Amino acid sequence: MISGIGIDIVHVDRIRRWVENPSILERFFHPAEIETARSRNKGMALSLAARFAAKEAFGKALGTGLAHFALREVAVVNDSLGRPHLQLEGSARREFERHGGGTIHVSMTHEGDNAVAVVILEKGN
Repeated sequence: MISGIGIDIVHVDRIRRWVENPSILERFFHPAEIETARSRNKGMALSLAARFAAKEAFGKALGTGLAHFALREVAVVNDSLGRPHLQLEGSARREFERHGGGTIHVSMTHEGDNAVAVVILEKGN
């Protein structure tokens, strides 16, 4: 059963401005996300924009927004096929469990100046 849906769009230029400021990156992104994005060279801002959108979409799917966890506690990691998954730590994990836990589905894309993510939360039987 679907327990929450969130969607978010991020203008990539917003993230491009952050790329040169390590303290902002460390505030909003998990170290693994920063490392992955850096490996994409010119695609770093696109990668981070999609991940930022996924974090915002996660908060919307919970119905709480970003009030109860730090964005860096939500990391978008890719499996061996490139499929994104959300990895939760600390307060983000606790908030998800308080919401009822379950399965998190995430899809991200970017085109031109925008990155979009959708998060669907699904509770088990």
